[in-house]
Amino acid sequence: MEQATRTEPSKYPASMRALHWLRAVIVIGTLSVGLLMVNLPDDLPAKFELLYPNHKQFGVLALLLSLAALLVRSRSRVPEPPSALAPWERLLSTFTHRAFYVLLIVVPLMGYSMSSTFTQSDGVPFFFFGQLPELLPKNDHWFEVFQLLHRILAYALLVLLVLHVAGALKHRFLDKHADADALRRML
Repeated sequence: MEQATRTEPSKYPASMRALHWLRAVIVIGTLSVGLLMVNLPDDLPAKFELLYPNHKQFGVLALLLSLAALLVRSRSRVPEPPSALAPWERLLSTFTHRAFYVLLIVVPLMGYSMSSTFTQSDGVPFFFFGQLPELLPKNDHWFEVFQLLHRILAYALLVLLVLHVAGALKHRFLDKHADADALRRML
């Protein structure tokens, strides 16, 4: 009796690829708006009427998409890391992806906590659902703690994003072995 062999997928499932690219656009946009809004003068009406509310709601959306991606990933067969990668590249890739998921959850939670504890906050909007409930008590000391954590971790997320894109481009255009091209698995 011949045993059937299961071949490893060469690409991520379509649902994971769609979540990846949608989340990428939202995270890059949210990080960009965050960097822009904190550097604008406070007397600019668009800062608090447009940028902050959209930064908050897209941050919540990024969190929800990250949780959805983790759920889909837990139920999917995913390709193994490219065999042509050096051991240190596999290790760095694994660390980067795990750290990404942690930060894609923790950064929005710190932002929510920051907004929830700020005594002058007008809440966290979420598109047509209205305001999200503020689950933490108002406390400007804790606001400062969450603000610092949100900022530091957002910069860490930005560094990981740059590292992730640089790695994908390196494997795509500079590596000698076509098998090292990890990007094709996500296209």
